[in-house]
Amino acid sequence: MNTTLTRPLASVRALSGLGIAADRHAGAHSPRQVLIAGDEAYQRFGLADGVLGESLRVAGRTDDWRAGELLQVGDEVLLWLTFACEPCGRLDRHRPGLSAVIGRHRGMLARVLRGGTMHPGDRVLPVGSALPADADLFSDDWRARVLAVARAVPPGRWIRYAQLAGMAGVAMTYCRAFPRVLAGLPAEVGERVRTAAQATSGQPWDGAGLFEAKVDVDVDVDPDAALAAAPPQRPGVEKR
Repeated sequence: MNTTLTRPLASVRALSGLGIAADRHAGAHSPRQVLIAGDEAYQRFGLADGVLGESLRVAGRTDDWRAGELLQVGDEVLLWLTFACEPCGRLDRHRPGLSAVIGRHRGMLARVLRGGTMHPGDRVLPVGSALPADADLFSDDWRARVLAVARAVPPGRWIRYAQLAGMAGVAMTYCRAFPRVLAGLPAEVGERVRTAAQATSGQPWDGAGLFEAKVDVDVDVDPDAALAAAPPQRPGVEKR
C-alpha cells in the first residue's frame, strides 16, 4: 500500500549525516534529524494531517519500532532509528489530552546515514540494526541520553549546556535540570559540561564521533533478501 502526500511534493532530499534538506531540525550532531510518524496513529486518534509534525509519514504503525534499527527508504536513503519522540504539550493544542495518551504512537526519530532522494510510495525496509558505542544515546529516557553525551566528552574538552541539549535531543528548557542529572557523574566528567558563563577557557568539543555508526552504509541492500529476513515491510513514505 502506498500513502498519498498531504502536501504535493514529487520528492524530498535527505542529506547524509544532516537530515532533511532545508528542514529546521537538520544538524550534524542531532539525534532528531528525521521524525517518522505512521498512518496508524492518525487513524487511531482521529487526527488531522500534519498534527504530529512529522518529517516523513509511512503506512502502518511506528510504535513497535526500536532504537538502532536501520531502514532503507526507496533505492538510496538509509535511516538509523534513535528513540521514540516524546509527546509534548503542543499536541494538546490540536486535541486536549492527546499528549497524555499517544505514547510511542507519537513517532520515531532517526538520523540519516546515507542520503538520497525519497519519493511518495517508496518502500521502507528494515535491513539490520546497530547501536552507538554507548547505547544510552538512543534511550527513550532523556536523562540517560544526557548522561551518555556527558560521558562521551573527551578528557580535557568541554561542551556548553546548549550543545548538550542538542546532542541529547532535548529542548533548551531541560537545561535547568542538568545540574541535578549530572550530579551523579564523577566530578572530572561533570566538569566537562559548562554553562555559557563557565565556557571561557580550555578546548571545546564539537561532538565529533558521537553518533558514529558501526555499519557499512555504502553496501547495496538486496530488497528481496531483506524482506525474507526482516519483519513485515513498512511500505509507503510520505513527506509533509
